[in-house]
Amino acid sequence: MFTIYITEQAKQQLNALKNDRGLNKRYKAVKKALYLLAENPRHKSLQTHEFTSLKGPQGEKVFEAYAEQATPAAYRIFWYYGPEKNQITILAVVKHP
Repeated sequence: MFTIYITEQAKQQLNALKNDRGLNKRYKAVKKALYLLAENPRHKSLQTHEFTSLKGPQGEKVFEAYAEQATPAAYRIFWYYGPEKNQITILAVVKHP
């Protein structure tokens, strides 16, 4: 089990998503994905994979996890392991372009 740390940028993105009533279903999908990340970052439905064009603040490998599947402008979560043991840091929660 992992502890989830959410950066200020990601908190702002989550709050914007939460406060947009039209995106309530998507907010719930992101919340579920964050729960699954804490339980098992390699959960099959997250389709987690390394995102090679981005690095963490100390050069950490950054991963992308899917909050939604087969949906136009589906939400993605960008994260890395650390900085503490058994911790995941959420960098961003954004729509797939």
